[in-house]
This record gives sequence, structure tokens and C-alpha cells, in this order.
Amino acid sequence: MLWEILSGLVALGVAGFAASARVVKQYERGVVFRFGRLLPAARGPGLTGLIPGVDRMRKVNMQIVTLPVPAQDGITRDNVTVRVDAVVYFNVVDPARAVVAVQDHVFAVSQVAQTSLRSIIGKSELDDLLSNRERLNQGLEMMIDSPALGWGVHIDRVEIKDVALPESMKRSMSRQAEAERERRARVISADGELQASHKLAEAAGVMADTPAALQLRLLETVVEVAAEKNSTLVLPFPVELLRFLENSPTAKGVVTGLNPVGDGNEEGKD
Repeated sequence: MLWEILSGLVALGVAGFAASARVVKQYERGVVFRFGRLLPAARGPGLTGLIPGVDRMRKVNMQIVTLPVPAQDGITRDNVTVRVDAVVYFNVVDPARAVVAVQDHVFAVSQVAQTSLRSIIGKSELDDLLSNRERLNQGLEMMIDSPALGWGVHIDRVEIKDVALPESMKRSMSRQAEAERERRARVISADGELQASHKLAEAAGVMADTPAALQLRLLETVVEVAAEKNSTLVLPFPVELLRFLENSPTAKGVVTGLNPVGDGNEEGKD
């Protein structure tokens, strides 16, 4: 009889311990309500005990949560329709507020992120969404973090993932980029022609002062033509003959008389 009583007490004690014992994991915190009233201290990781029938404990995950924000359609400040999605990284820093101040802190952060993303789209221009995302990420993080602090939630970071543009806008931007590259190519080509003209003018001045340089340049050109193409170049008279004709007054008169363009004088026919 005594043995049965002892066995019953032991079984009752084990059942009571099993009903009151809870295990809190390392990345969790336990928020305890006693008769519906929140206890000030949250239970840390490990084995913790509760009063059966009196205490109720709710576990809160303290890890960083990766929350994708659904793509939001909006119109930018320069009247361009875009579709933008983002991702929010946050974690709970005050488990008591996360349980008491808001019904579902994950859903609340998701809704605030969506409305804030639409607000950012309306305040920004298309160029900012495409090239200045770092500043927009900081502004979006501040907009979400402001109400989240009252829920015991800290926004770690916010990133805009993708900006989808209409097909017509993509074609317009492609034509704009192509025109810009064509303009740069033309400017560079014109600049090269200008520099080449300056160099040619300097070379012409040097050749004018040194007539032998012109003959050397002619010979160099002949060598280049013979090297690049399989051709035969025939000079009907030497260059020195032209030099002689230019310097001789008699030869100049003969050359002038042989000029087919005249004023009808018959000396040009003799």
C-alpha cells in the first residue's frame, strides 16, 4: 500500500515537472504571461520552469529574418511607370514589445515595407532608381525603421532588388545610348582630323623651307605603295627635271605657252 502511494506521488511529480518545464533555444527568448499579465523578465535559452495552469509562455525568434517585399507598381516623379521589388532584413530586439505591441510583427513589417516602397517610387526619378540605389536604400530603411522601433523590431538593412521598365522605355533608352555613342565617335573622329590638319600644316611649312624634304617624302611614299600593293610605278621623267623647269625662266615661258587654258592667243598652238 505504501509502495503504491509513493509510486503515485513520484508519477504525479514527474507529470507536474513535465507540464511546467520548457526548453528555450539559443536563438529564442520566452515571454511569460502570468494570469494574463506580462512578466518583466524574458526567459533566456535553456530549461525553464512554469507554474502549471498559471503561466503561459510564448517563444520569440531573435534571428535576422529575410523578408522579400512583393513587386510594387508605381509612377516616378518624371512620369515613368516602373515595377520595383525589394528585400528587408530585420530582427527582434525587444521580445516583449514584439508580442504585446503588435499582433504579428512580421506581417506588420511587410505591410510597412510595401507602402514605403511605393512612396519612394513616387518621390524618385527614373535615373535615381537605376543609378542611385544606395541613397534610396537608406531612405527606405529609415521609413521602415521608424514605426518598427515601437514594435521592438530593428531593421538591419533594405535592398532594392530589381527595377522593371516598360518595353517602350527600354527601346527609348537603347536609342538614346546608341545616339550618345555615335556622338562621341564623331567628336573623337573630328578631333583626330583637327590634330592631323595641324600636324600636316607644320609638315608643309618644314617642306617649304627645305625643298629636299619634299623629294624624300615622295620617295618614301613610293616605297610604301610598293610594299603594300603588288604594283609597278613608272616615272616618265626624273624629279630633277621638274626642279630644273621650275627654276629656269625660259622653261617657265614654254610651260606657260603650252597651257591649254588661255585668252585665244595663237602662240599657245605653236
